[in-house]
Amino acid sequence: MWKKLSKQEINEAVFSALRQNRHYKHEHVLGIPVSHLDDKVFYDNFEMLKDAPFLSTMVDNPNHIGCHTLGESEAFFAGTQAIERELVAMCAEDIFKGDEGEFDGYVSSGGTETNIQAVWIFRNLFNREFGAKNEEIAVICSDDTHYSGAKSANLLNVNYITVPVDQETRKIDVKILHQTVAEAKARGIKYFAGIVNMMTTMFGSVDNPQDYIDAFQANDVKFHLHVDAAFGGFMYPFSNNNNPVNFQNPYITSIGMDAHKMAQAPFGTGIFLIRKDYMQYALTEEAQYVSGMDMTLVGSRSGANAISVWMILKTYGYYGWTEKINMLLYRTNWLCKKLDQLGVEYYRDEHSNLVTMKSKFIPTELAQKYALVPESHTKENKWYKIVVMDHVSIDALNLFLEELEQSLAQTDEGVLV
Repeated sequence: MWKKLSKQEINEAVFSALRQNRHYKHEHVLGIPVSHLDDKVFYDNFEMLKDAPFLSTMVDNPNHIGCHTLGESEAFFAGTQAIERELVAMCAEDIFKGDEGEFDGYVSSGGTETNIQAVWIFRNLFNREFGAKNEEIAVICSDDTHYSGAKSANLLNVNYITVPVDQETRKIDVKILHQTVAEAKARGIKYFAGIVNMMTTMFGSVDNPQDYIDAFQANDVKFHLHVDAAFGGFMYPFSNNNNPVNFQNPYITSIGMDAHKMAQAPFGTGIFLIRKDYMQYALTEEAQYVSGMDMTLVGSRSGANAISVWMILKTYGYYGWTEKINMLLYRTNWLCKKLDQLGVEYYRDEHSNLVTMKSKFIPTELAQKYALVPESHTKENKWYKIVVMDHVSIDALNLFLEELEQSLAQTDEGVLV
């Protein structure tokens, strides 16, 4: 497992990486269409930055265009690219139990991009290897899946199919899943990109990949599985020691994570992980001016985002991170016990830090005061969620619970009327 580093060791590693990059101010760099941050606007005083590796990387502004786990990349930024490669390996191998050196990946803009990147690769694979037409390909996932699943299908001009879940357990209806795949095959759909959820956005529910595998194999169709771990990637593998959703499952091809959620990195920071020999299906050969060309959805990317996540994980180490997750689980368990005492109905996966309460127990004013997120802003809302993050202390939860108890005491049998 990855090791914890001291602040001094982290600083030395990042500044050493920056020194290996080409420097806009100290060298004659003439052909790169980027530069350091504008020093008329952004303060770059050395004294302020000498102990601030992330801010220094922001100011230096390295471009991490491309996928650096594949070999050739832009040599101008080789130092910080090496840190990104190490970060990808930590996530693929230490968090998701992949074999050493068997994975590619890059730091993306977030979970939406990673979901689209996966479907893009799968669609191109089906096109090139099997001669599949786009109308013969479908993205399939549960009703609780993030909207980026629908966005990927729309952008890539393939079918989009959802499968209902039980409204109480949030589990996929396996019988309907099998029927849905069979009906899609009868309509001419032969290739499937399955999106498996590791903690859905609204409920924190986790899919069983075997449900999809069984349905695809029973219907004799081609498929690849992508795990949407945007929420759960930095949580669930640490909270559930028996987590089956990882690269030890040979049918899971790729996984996407969001570092700007549980890892508390700056917004616009995700991580895309995929088995070797698949990134080639996203190769943009027209990117001839880019060394190594480009296989990512967005192209140019800030190297500072990769540095931020690497610094976070190295500050904690594997066991320190596990300890942090256990603290959040303790707070979540405490919240659930209090809700049980109040008779409030909710959904929660036992390994998750999301608690999603039925709206009939929650006054609208209280939801607005404590910034609870509704399931829907446009339709009749049935749920509100609390996410127990680092800033969500027991004191803060207790304030909410005290007001909720007062509200429920004034209602008919503990339910709002």
